[in-house]
Amino acid sequence: MAGGISIHAVDVATGRPAQGLRVEIWRLYPDSQRIADGRIGANGALDHAVAQGADVTAGEYEVLFHLGEFFGERDGFLTVTPFRFRIKNVDEHFHLPLKFTSWGYLLFRGA
Repeated sequence: MAGGISIHAVDVATGRPAQGLRVEIWRLYPDSQRIADGRIGANGALDHAVAQGADVTAGEYEVLFHLGEFFGERDGFLTVTPFRFRIKNVDEHFHLPLKFTSWGYLLFRGA
């Protein structure tokens, strides 16, 4: 798949996809604009046009994972987990897997 930003999230404590986790994707530079806002589906992925490259241009981005909402305010330690990155070549695909528990997380650029 060429272009786009795809998100995949798994709660590793339960071994299940993070169905219902709210995710926002913001382009920060050269202009500040939210380009995606949605929830992780039953397959663990964010189903949004941004995964096919909609509104993705060269610049700096931030993905916000709303883990506090996912776990509930009384059960969660983490609130909102940010991930900032830069896109220089819009023809490249950026797959961003999130592996997490209520106490920590791992984010990286996947294949």
